[in-house]
Amino acid sequence: MYSNIFDTHSHYDDDKFDKDRFSLLSGLKEKGVCAVVSCGCDIQSSKFNKLLSEKFDDFYFAAGFHPENLEGAALDDLDGIRELLADEKCVAVGEIGLDYHWMASTKQKQKDFFVSQIEIAKELDMPVIVHDREAHGDTLDILKKTAPKGVVHCFSGSKEMAKEIIKLGMYIGLNGVATFKNARKSLEVVREIPLERLLLETDCPYLAPEPHRGERNDSSYIPFIAEKIGEVLGESTQTILDITCENAHRMYNI
Repeated sequence: MYSNIFDTHSHYDDDKFDKDRFSLLSGLKEKGVCAVVSCGCDIQSSKFNKLLSEKFDDFYFAAGFHPENLEGAALDDLDGIRELLADEKCVAVGEIGLDYHWMASTKQKQKDFFVSQIEIAKELDMPVIVHDREAHGDTLDILKKTAPKGVVHCFSGSKEMAKEIIKLGMYIGLNGVATFKNARKSLEVVREIPLERLLLETDCPYLAPEPHRGERNDSSYIPFIAEKIGEVLGESTQTILDITCENAHRMYNI
């Protein structure tokens, strides 16, 4: 059995876990999972993850407004996020960023929330968890201008963009997509960046890795991602898990 499995990005508040959430989370430790960070998308989901963090020792949470969850939200609502960030089990501001695929809000509103939440993170000396979907140019531009610490999760950019993210001192998060047959870009990134700047994540319940693609995802599937990365780098699955676990502890300061 593998050890040092650190899931740096999950969504255990999602209703796909409603039937067995507590039994699933209770059983992760015996599957080698040492820590989980569950990310908020708005105040309600962030509060739910806070409650989960109170029930499980190795469960942490992040609080923030996701770009798809800004309808009806105002910048004043960030006061509620700020309150959650003060909790001892809250380790990051997130999930925040830009999403130009769904366009649930205007680009300007997304940018305003993104920058405002980065400013809060910097004020509190916390990392950010960045969502970037079909918005690579604007995401990188904002990160360069604001220079937060943190991770670009579910990274889908080019190897050149990855190098720019690394130059900023940030991390790259990869999930089950790296195991898919069309994952050429993800594997190119793996070859180009230092292993010390890589984090593993599930984004569960979504994006389960092969051979479980299409199923509900959970933190115990992380080794499938580590195995694929290990194949590319000529390292064992456990070595990848050990190094990325250490990276996660360093970034989240836990």
